[in-house]
Amino acid sequence: MRSQKNNIGRVKLKLRPQRSSKRRIRGAQVQSGNPAVCQIVGYKNSGKTSLVCALIPLLKQKGERVAVIKHDGHEYDMDHPETDTWKQRQAGAMAVAITSAARTSVIEERGSSLSELITVFSSYDYVLVEGFKQEAYPKIVLIRRQEDLELLQQTRNIAAVAAWEQMIPDVIAAVSQQQTQVFEINEIAGMAEFLYNQRSNFQNFNI
Repeated sequence: MRSQKNNIGRVKLKLRPQRSSKRRIRGAQVQSGNPAVCQIVGYKNSGKTSLVCALIPLLKQKGERVAVIKHDGHEYDMDHPETDTWKQRQAGAMAVAITSAARTSVIEERGSSLSELITVFSSYDYVLVEGFKQEAYPKIVLIRRQEDLELLQQTRNIAAVAAWEQMIPDVIAAVSQQQTQVFEINEIAGMAEFLYNQRSNFQNFNI
């Protein structure tokens, strides 16, 4: 299907001056930049991870450094049993870091807020956030089924909607009075260009 877009206008987001400073996070000093932040939100099995993974290489082709933050509503463990770091955590360490010449991993026995994680990733050009529906950063909302349309009423700061082909007419009707871009779900290149061309709206957003 040829992609359809609702070109009513550009998304109007609050702006704040760009700044760069150093912030101290739990004893470690990091360089604070101003990354472009976009949340990818939708219900389960709506294609969030697939979209994030498709956008990453297209932004990298433009020379952009991309970080990803994913929200998990359940307990998870990214460390394998019987590894050294797993044993150290089992022994009671509240935080474990492991680093090599090419990779660093930090595991902490606590939750983190989205704003805190974005601060940690402040040296990157883009931070793509999977989930965190209730947060206020600009969003691309995924619409796959009729029941997903309620997200358009429940979600704040929608910058764009990515919809499956059969849902395009309903989505356009739902956002007809809003300044919201509409993409067909497979129009990945268009969404990447949108993120790139509208960077300041995602970068200078003030929650």
